[in-house]
Amino acid sequence: MNHRVLFVDDETNILLAYRRNMRNHFDVTVAESGIEALEIIQNQEPFAVVISDYRMPEMDGIEFLNKVKEISPDTVRIILTGFADMQTAIDAINEGNIFRFLTKPIHNDKLVQAIKD
Repeated sequence: MNHRVLFVDDETNILLAYRRNMRNHFDVTVAESGIEALEIIQNQEPFAVVISDYRMPEMDGIEFLNKVKEISPDTVRIILTGFADMQTAIDAINEGNIFRFLTKPIHNDKLVQAIKD
């Protein structure tokens, strides 16, 4: 079973926290932008799950996860964001075929369960 998870967020401290809190559960990789994450996805073994922040410079989370769907259609895609409104959630689900739309802050147990689901 593939336990590889890629977290994408433009805030380094958040990525460090994900890595620290999730390393006992999953094989964690992090990227500070959608562009960096797409390079990682194209050059490494497939990820079971990709979790992206919504608000990032250059490419928002929905746009990024749409590209992930094109190059790795079997990867589960999750948005995890501190910016949540109804239209953003609708767009994420309808345009990006997002599995889950989660909001920050999120308790570690809840995040682990969403990834396992």
